[in-house]
Amino acid sequence: MSSDYRSRIYESYITDGQAGTVGEAGLRARAGPTRAMIEKHFPDDRDAVGIDLGCGYGGVLYYAQREGYRNLRGVDLSQEQVDEAARLGVEGVSQGGLMDTLAGLTDSSQDLILAIDVLEHQTRDELIALVDEVFRVLRPGGRWLIKVPNGESPLFGRVRYGDLTHEIAFTRDSLPALLLASGFKGVECYEWAPTPQTLKSLGRWIIWKLIRGILRVYLAAESGDTGRRAVFTQNLLAVARK
Repeated sequence: MSSDYRSRIYESYITDGQAGTVGEAGLRARAGPTRAMIEKHFPDDRDAVGIDLGCGYGGVLYYAQREGYRNLRGVDLSQEQVDEAARLGVEGVSQGGLMDTLAGLTDSSQDLILAIDVLEHQTRDELIALVDEVFRVLRPGGRWLIKVPNGESPLFGRVRYGDLTHEIAFTRDSLPALLLASGFKGVECYEWAPTPQTLKSLGRWIIWKLIRGILRVYLAAESGDTGRRAVFTQNLLAVARK
């Protein structure tokens, strides 16, 4: 029964608005954090082999390919998303399921795996199986970049419950606990925050810094924790290394 409701929603994921803003406007809206992630956390080697699981319409691949990464491809269950990626000129995006795609990869064959807005769609049992498969196909020293709803954010419910196919949210403690228990050697968590690239985004970044300071004061007043390591954004980015 669960596959029925997922299939019904994924078949019209763009049409019904679940994919958010798409096309050129969607690429522009996600440009800052996406480019920052590529710059800070992608391998230096432009020939690194990798796959973007649940890549949507290829927003990350779009910018990665423009940065010279030649051996990255993507897969998504929604044919609408795959078609939109082709329209945008994103190369290497195909239709398929996560586990079937991973099963077709050999052990220790990937330098980089992306799961951007993916893990929250998995049940706990599905999540364990997915983590184990990603660990299997990553090369030693390879990295897994993960973006998920952040349960530590005051507004996390906007993301967690904004999609009927979402099953779970994570925190900077719960996600590393799962990954470290599954064999990953290190996990670091970061805020998915505004990145100053234009005058408008600079303004958003300044306002976010002010709000973040207020949240740290609130947290310190309640618990004594100064919030230095806290992740307050609605989504968090995790970087796991094998």
